[in-house]
Amino acid sequence: MEVCVKHTLKLTASSLAIALALALAGCGEEKKKEEAAAPAAAPATTTETTTAAPAATQEAAATPAAPAPAAGSQITIVSWGGAYQESQRKAYYEPYAKEKNVKVVEEEYDGELGKVKAMKEAGNVTWDVLDVDTAHALAGCDEGLLEKLDYSKIADRTKFLPNTALDCAVGSIAYSTIFAYSADVYKENPPTTLVDLFDTTKYPGKRALLKKPFGNLEWALAADGVAGADIYKTLSTPEGVDRAFKKLDTIKKDIVWWEAGAQPPELLANGEVVMTSAWNGRIGNAIKEGKNFKIVWDYQEFDWDLWSIPAGTKNIDMAYDFIKFASDPKNMSQQSKYIAYAPTHVDAIALVDPAIAPTLPTYPDNMKTAISTDWTFWADNNEELTKRFNAWLAQ
Repeated sequence: MEVCVKHTLKLTASSLAIALALALAGCGEEKKKEEAAAPAAAPATTTETTTAAPAATQEAAATPAAPAPAAGSQITIVSWGGAYQESQRKAYYEPYAKEKNVKVVEEEYDGELGKVKAMKEAGNVTWDVLDVDTAHALAGCDEGLLEKLDYSKIADRTKFLPNTALDCAVGSIAYSTIFAYSADVYKENPPTTLVDLFDTTKYPGKRALLKKPFGNLEWALAADGVAGADIYKTLSTPEGVDRAFKKLDTIKKDIVWWEAGAQPPELLANGEVVMTSAWNGRIGNAIKEGKNFKIVWDYQEFDWDLWSIPAGTKNIDMAYDFIKFASDPKNMSQQSKYIAYAPTHVDAIALVDPAIAPTLPTYPDNMKTAISTDWTFWADNNEELTKRFNAWLAQ
């Protein structure tokens, strides 16, 4: 587990940009051929699907075939709900159910692993595949709540972006926390930098932030002039923590706190706030639906979501089969059609529609000031900083 954590520390915006450049290099005519072979868009949304299976898709020669699921069998996949889970349904669940002639049962959770722990202790694990963020991928692996993955049953581990092929979880999407504003409010001289989020004189009105310390403390320091490369070094000192909370004090009375991903676009749409932090895909989908919102990518906070297998599932072969299906570049490249999150397999990046690429957090112009969340720092400091944050909220 220690190795996973150390690898997480190595990811920077610049190293990711290099990896993306290498992944995209020389796509040319080969990319056009791959796009022609890419699967069609998924059928209409359902939460459970069982249909006749077409011919099996061709698998990579280096990856052994997993045992084929029995027709009519069932797999339970757990994710975060909302527009994100809908994108998974269209890109993965429905195509997988159709191809394998199985039923996909969806559940939602809040990102915490308490239920996984309870099911394991009770000897009755009913979840088969779990979508996790990086922090819980590392913690769940360390605590034995997630299976150590056998990548020979999934894909070539070296084909994933840096730090997305962990011991107990394999990357599915790259996403980021950004801030967005209503263009109906700011028709002239709109906010363009993170500093503007903290400027209530030039940009008056309520702004919404996630009701957690991580992300907010980093942004507070960045807005106060700390260079991106020095944020975690600064935040590792008592003086740095004090500085971050002092900066948050400047906008505290104007903050509306959100706790679920669906809230930020709703808060913007109903005029309760004029700008908000959000997961970029949620705002992207709202824009697709006609909302006049704009994303500011300055100091976007970059992270991943990953597929994992809860330890103790009795359906482990099908769990591997699904993750292998979802990790296939042709299949993975489809999710960006439905939500503005980027693939983690380098071969899938080249298959993303070029028209969509500028809306993704991995697009070079969007990465210029990106912050890569340091989950090792948060693993060491989350409890203490959350207590400090909650006490600050109560003041």
